[in-house]
Amino acid sequence: MRYKTRTYFIAERIALIQRSKIRELFERASKMENVISLGIGEPDFDTPQNIKEAAKKALDEGWTHYTPNAGILELRQAIKEYYKDFYGIDISESNIIVTAGAYEATYLAFESLLEKGDEVIIPDPAFVCYVEDAKVAEATPIRLALKEENNFQPDPDELLELITKRTRMIVVNYPNNPTGATIDEKIVKAIADIAQDYNIYILSDEPYEHFLYDGAKHYPMLKYAPEHTILANSFSKTFAMTGWRLGFAVAPEEIIKGMIKLHAYVIGNVASFIQVAGVTALRDPKSWEAVEKMRKEYEERREIVLNYLKEMPYIKTFEPKGAFYIFANIKETGMKSEQFSEWLLEKAKVVVVPGTAFGKQGEGYVRISYATKKEKLIEAMERMKKALEELK
Repeated sequence: MRYKTRTYFIAERIALIQRSKIRELFERASKMENVISLGIGEPDFDTPQNIKEAAKKALDEGWTHYTPNAGILELRQAIKEYYKDFYGIDISESNIIVTAGAYEATYLAFESLLEKGDEVIIPDPAFVCYVEDAKVAEATPIRLALKEENNFQPDPDELLELITKRTRMIVVNYPNNPTGATIDEKIVKAIADIAQDYNIYILSDEPYEHFLYDGAKHYPMLKYAPEHTILANSFSKTFAMTGWRLGFAVAPEEIIKGMIKLHAYVIGNVASFIQVAGVTALRDPKSWEAVEKMRKEYEERREIVLNYLKEMPYIKTFEPKGAFYIFANIKETGMKSEQFSEWLLEKAKVVVVPGTAFGKQGEGYVRISYATKKEKLIEAMERMKKALEELK
């Protein structure tokens, strides 16, 4: 089936895709004056200078041509070294594909592994792309509720109840977007055991792994279910490289081969000089010094926002230990999430994302990104506090 727009006929599967409410709100706010956006989750830091210099040097050295579809060998070796050094995980270069961000890694996994009628269990709330990728793959998204009383971690018993003979994949994303939650090792192990027992794939999306607070730790799913995990990761958040579009996937070799086939027809390869810069990002100690500096700054901003929110009427706050988001409970305002976001934009000229942008379970919450400068955060919090106090 196709649908008609004017004289054009567009494939029905494209009509099923919902445009991101995050982008819609951001675009609306961009047309208003004196707005502070705590909406889009993008680091406000510049890419570390050593990484930028590596890209410039690569261009001067002639890195302007095609590369192997899977990515240049040196970058895949650097990714291999990274997982060995940070997590003690042994992988091969043949287990890695370099992609245009984690977005493409996720898309390739869904398209390569899911058939029409397959079911994929997706958390609710969850980042917006998973459900849309499932639709394009003609798979059925099944939502697994993440509850504040469980610290927004999946309940393995509830996960088990959702599994049917059609279940093909489970999506996991920690540190989590939108809640900022981290996941306990025992839950990671439980999900890994379920995947292995039922022969189900796990898509584990882990781009926020280095932004952790209050002693939290990251547990890569790859370590617990290596034969069932497709790990998607990105340079975007870790190294403040969102515009570079550099990511990767790690998976069993046969899965990677399938992903490479599709990748070859989607983009061919990630830009060559950007891949070279990625090697520097992973191997140069200066990069990791910059990452830690960013993490400390995020930690300070997190405390600022949390302290403000605790003083505001009608707001209850889950204290996140990862990423750079706070998922604030606004139920006591009596407003729905979208209504609250609209009200705050009009009343205080502050952008927050309604929790329902991430699924039905997000009702009663808004996502606040603290990936913006302290003075802007403080001003936004002051405006929000004033607006809420006037609700009394």
